[in-house]
Amino acid sequence: MNINLTLFAQAAVFLAFIGFTIKFVWPPMLRAIEARQKTIADGLAAADQGRKSLEVSAKQAEEEINAARARAAEILAQAEKRASQMIEAAKSAAKEESGREKAAAKAEMEQDVSRARETLREQVALLAVAGAEKILKREVNAQSHAELLQQLKKEL
Repeated sequence: MNINLTLFAQAAVFLAFIGFTIKFVWPPMLRAIEARQKTIADGLAAADQGRKSLEVSAKQAEEEINAARARAAEILAQAEKRASQMIEAAKSAAKEESGREKAAAKAEMEQDVSRARETLREQVALLAVAGAEKILKREVNAQSHAELLQQLKKEL
């Protein structure tokens, strides 16, 4: 066997193998590689779009949370204001009731004092008549001296 012939035969077989590979093996491999590249590119684009969507959603969620916090603070402020109004109303109602009770008690005390004075005047008048009776050593008629007794009551 001649080495030159073997070399040419091997070169011819190698060229035939390259031609077969280029014609039948290479195009399906390129299509598979291109399909994989397209799938990867689509996946990366979808991931990027998902990341952007997540950022937008996070911003919207943060805005909603801030709005909810503001609303909660507003409701709390209104509740505190209403509570203070109710306390003030209760205080004023209690003061009014206290004033009414004081006025009623004062009026009742004045009536009691007036009755006590009237009773005291009558008792003093009776004592004065009794004292005058003892001084004069005779009986003094209270009906005949009613005008004098009335005047004595007014002076006391």
